[in-house]
Amino acid sequence: MKRFTGRTLPVLVVLAVAAVGCGAVGAPRSSVTVTASPEDTTPEAGPTRTSPGTSPGTPPGTATPAPRGGLVAGRYQPLWPFSTPGEAMAWREAYRRDGRQAWHLDARRTAVAFSRDYLGFTEIDQVAKSVRTGDHARVHVAYNAEEGPRLLVAAVVHLVRYGTGEDAPWEVVGTDDTAFSLTRPPYGAVVRSPLAVGGRITGVDESIRVQVRRPGSRTPVGESCCVGAGGTDASWSARVAFKTPPGRTLTVVVSTGGHVATVERFAVTGVNVPPS
Repeated sequence: MKRFTGRTLPVLVVLAVAAVGCGAVGAPRSSVTVTASPEDTTPEAGPTRTSPGTSPGTPPGTATPAPRGGLVAGRYQPLWPFSTPGEAMAWREAYRRDGRQAWHLDARRTAVAFSRDYLGFTEIDQVAKSVRTGDHARVHVAYNAEEGPRLLVAAVVHLVRYGTGEDAPWEVVGTDDTAFSLTRPPYGAVVRSPLAVGGRITGVDESIRVQVRRPGSRTPVGESCCVGAGGTDASWSARVAFKTPPGRTLTVVVSTGGHVATVERFAVTGVNVPPS
């Protein structure tokens, strides 16, 4: 792994969605460290670039809408921890019976579990800030820099309540991307292998890894590494082959790091594989 040797550090703070059914995920391995004040309810500035219709540079009509049956709130891709409304309801019924897996009701714990346990970014195990606006939450997942206790934000994970009511669980639906973005394929697009991916990045000596993940699997169904990149708002692109059953919602994950942590920034988007 590359280490910082005196060169200019990349932009490490990103104002910035991997999928598996509830039954395949236990409680997060450890408690979440929150260094910010109690959860803020003030709306955050800036759009979620992986939300429908907000990806910069996406021509109108290039994204094919996903089947509505699996969407969250009618428009967001359900990435993690539930794949369908039925899975979310099954958890709610279990929770009402015996309080099972109460962490699904905590947006911050869900965001960290998504980053650390599902995506495997084990150093990203803290929360620097959390902003909730109604049924939406933006959680700034972070890690400690090697040089001291300062938290560095790796991504801002966007979550939405999957259902209505106070016991509706939180669902990861995307990330808010700025200095490291994933703009291709468009959010919600219907895709086939091999998949062309791309976006923009600000940084120095970056090495971008691309993964494709599907519900029910803890390992990627496709992976490509590594794409060299760097500069100020510079474009990057790659292609990744994947193999998965038809009719699935997939999560495309891009990450970069190696200066002060293995993974320093990441972004995700949700796409769909057409039925056979």
